[in-house]
Amino acid sequence: MDQFSKYTALVSENGEHLSYSDLLNFSDIFSEKIGEHCLIFILCSNCIESAIGYIGCIRRRIVPALLDKSIDITLLRELLENYHPKFCWVPTFIAGKITGKRVYSFRNYTLISTKYEQDYQLYHELGLLLATSGSTGSPKFVRQSYQNIQSNTESIIKYLKIVQNDRAISTMPMNYTYGLSILNTHLATGASEILTEATLMDKRFWKQLREEKATTFGGVPYIYEMLKKLRFNKMELPNLRYVTQAGGKLSAELCSEFSKLCEDRHMEFIVMYGQTEATARMAWLPFQYAQEKVGSIGIAIPGGRFSLIDADNNEIINPNIAGELLYYGDNVSLGYAQNRFDLSLGDDNHGVLHTGDIAKRDEDGFYYIIGRKKRFLKIFGNRVNLDEVERLLKKEGIECACTGIDDCLKIFITDPSLKEKAGTYIDNHTAISHGGFKVIVIEKIPRNPSGKVLYSEIKNYD
Repeated sequence: MDQFSKYTALVSENGEHLSYSDLLNFSDIFSEKIGEHCLIFILCSNCIESAIGYIGCIRRRIVPALLDKSIDITLLRELLENYHPKFCWVPTFIAGKITGKRVYSFRNYTLISTKYEQDYQLYHELGLLLATSGSTGSPKFVRQSYQNIQSNTESIIKYLKIVQNDRAISTMPMNYTYGLSILNTHLATGASEILTEATLMDKRFWKQLREEKATTFGGVPYIYEMLKKLRFNKMELPNLRYVTQAGGKLSAELCSEFSKLCEDRHMEFIVMYGQTEATARMAWLPFQYAQEKVGSIGIAIPGGRFSLIDADNNEIINPNIAGELLYYGDNVSLGYAQNRFDLSLGDDNHGVLHTGDIAKRDEDGFYYIIGRKKRFLKIFGNRVNLDEVERLLKKEGIECACTGIDDCLKIFITDPSLKEKAGTYIDNHTAISHGGFKVIVIEKIPRNPSGKVLYSEIKNYD
């Protein structure tokens, strides 16, 4: 990043343009206050202070665990007791809730030296800890190495063709792997990121996007559902060059709609696929195929490859046969950590990731996710794909989330007026017996900050 000193690295919500020179200077001052290879918790928001802490850690080989600034204080304290970080970099208003000595402040953030004894070691190549998307309430982190981060960053830059005059606007938190990968790839090329805590529902988000001339943004499926409701097709956004989608499977209908819309506006719509366990991305669908291959995650990213295996772990060679998707690449993480003593572990995965997704490959070599290995139920002997049930109901305009146990599919909806419609549709259009499901009305479908449904929380509603 040193070679980009005069360029703008970050744009804050209040319009400040921070140069690469200032970013690196502030980051180095921050890291000097820590000065050693140790673990630090960073409570993130989309702001300059968070970015400075993260960049300072990566440059000095300090290991940050990135958490959301809105994390429940009880959970935070449990994580502190479990992992014993030497420092915490947190919004100042939270600092009083953490036991320790305040050693440095920068704007609205404070660095705290904690009380914990360092009774564990860090693996020398451990670079970053990120919570898995489903582990909001658990102590489980994905362990990423410096090679993982570098490899995936270079690959994404290559296939998205990110250049110095690109400017991304944040739509997801930087502690989420997708949001962080956008920051990494843009800073690695001398491009800029516009930081905002505003959601797409806020007028200030769109004001900032237009005024700062954003060229790109990324979104999980939930964001694209919101864009449709906001009539994205009517917006005048002349600077947008491309938009990306990942973080879950977007419905075929929305894929088709947005790919056509982007084509008409001379923009690129790029579907991607990834997991925290693969640092960020594993696949991408070149925009030229967005309509021809609707619903596909595309092909492996540069430097990676896929294979499919059957229930007996035999590789599937022929096309259009479903199996578990395996990914191979330098971006496959080291493994998981459940506590501080796991931070000394080396590479458990050895470049191979069992994704847990069921997929198929067409004759042209493009991959399609058709469900999760664990997102199936047996309803009176028949196998039911929960993701497929959700897709069918959403196609009928019924927002829902499906969980359950064998012989009892539970369909959670938020609109009481659609309860009868949902039940009737399942009765008439699927082979699921009427006695094998129930429709449950809840106030709100719980989601994490990136918009993914928290199925573990839904189970508590019934």
